[in-house]
Amino acid sequence: MSYNRYIFLGYEFLTWLWYVIEKDEGRIPLLEEEIVSLEVGNRIVLEKSQKAGVESITIKGDDAGLEEGILALRKGAVVTELNLFYKAEDNEWHFTIKGESLNIANLRPPNTGPIESKKDLEGAVIEKAYLYNEVIRLIDKLFKQFIRLRVSNDWHSKVVPLVRQWIYS
Repeated sequence: MSYNRYIFLGYEFLTWLWYVIEKDEGRIPLLEEEIVSLEVGNRIVLEKSQKAGVESITIKGDDAGLEEGILALRKGAVVTELNLFYKAEDNEWHFTIKGESLNIANLRPPNTGPIESKKDLEGAVIEKAYLYNEVIRLIDKLFKQFIRLRVSNDWHSKVVPLVRQWIYS
């Protein structure tokens, strides 16, 4: 029951994250020192509840215009999935966050070195686990920042007006 009651938080988080990436880029390096960039990737899924059911809008493709997503937000849709491209130091990750559960999907971590012997296998597994954990750590930090804002007095007085201005500009 609580799951459905607070499901909106994941959708708000993804909308806020999209806004921060597009308009408040300076906030992200403050959260993560090693970050080089965090960008919206090649897929966004939005949903809008209607009397007849749920309308789903998927924007995908490397050259996809995000204007359609902004238009959907104007019409009351919420971001339910957000594909991201994360770069830190010399490493790059591509992944999707699902707003309903904050699950990470389609994670493509950086390549690891070649495995030339059985002895290298354990190191490769540890390195891969570390690379997966880096994405989890990033999302954890971003979500904590979002929750701090969401429960603060600044949410309704400062953050929501800025996000609305971004959506309607």
